[in-house]
Amino acid sequence: MNLETLVLCFALFLIAALYSSVGHGGASGYLAILSLTTFATLNAAWLKQHAWVLNLIVASLAFYHYQKAGYHRPKLSFIFIIASLPAAFFGGTLAVDGAVYDTLLSLALIFAAIRLSQTTQSSEPTEEQPLPSLQTTVPIGASIGVLSGMIGVGGGIFLSPILVLKRWATPKAAAATAALFIWANSAAGLFGAHLSGQLNLSLDPLIFFIGSVATGGFLGSKYGSERAPQTTIRWLLVAVLLLATTKRVFDVLL
Repeated sequence: MNLETLVLCFALFLIAALYSSVGHGGASGYLAILSLTTFATLNAAWLKQHAWVLNLIVASLAFYHYQKAGYHRPKLSFIFIIASLPAAFFGGTLAVDGAVYDTLLSLALIFAAIRLSQTTQSSEPTEEQPLPSLQTTVPIGASIGVLSGMIGVGGGIFLSPILVLKRWATPKAAAATAALFIWANSAAGLFGAHLSGQLNLSLDPLIFFIGSVATGGFLGSKYGSERAPQTTIRWLLVAVLLLATTKRVFDVLL
């Protein structure tokens, strides 16, 4: 393992710990970090597929801890996942390269940063809320699914703020739903990439990445589900997303 990979693994550990503490898999953070290294020269399909694999690991750990702590609402998860899965599968079959990919990812990161910064304690419900209707959840789930499949994220970074801002879930219930949503979308995206002949995974350095995010994901999700002051974590995520967006926009312009 060279120095760059060692530093990258430590950064992935931190990202996994931060994201998993709020029920996220961390794909947008992994893509942000990878965009600052030599791995950024690899094609978009390679980047998003490896981010999905890391998502599967961390989202599994996050869901385990939040579900174990009693925050999962199965019906809430189901009404979003049922619409997102086929859309994420479709998005995963699409080849998006070059400036188009950079632009989509930059917009996604900006959107995520804005939504996270708007999720304040005053806008968070303090008790379980009625479930939204399918007429509302299907378009939201499908839109997030397609976007997730195209750019290589699990979609939780979009779904969690919506759940809280719309007052459909408490922050911890949103985290549990987001974790399962992310896992399902990441799996669907990988399956779509496989069926379209685009799957291209590298065991080296993926094995090192998995070890790093699994450790971070376990510690972060355990902390988030059991102790949970999330305001500081949310602002750290905003800072990471904005930093990555700046780098992506700079690359596009040049």
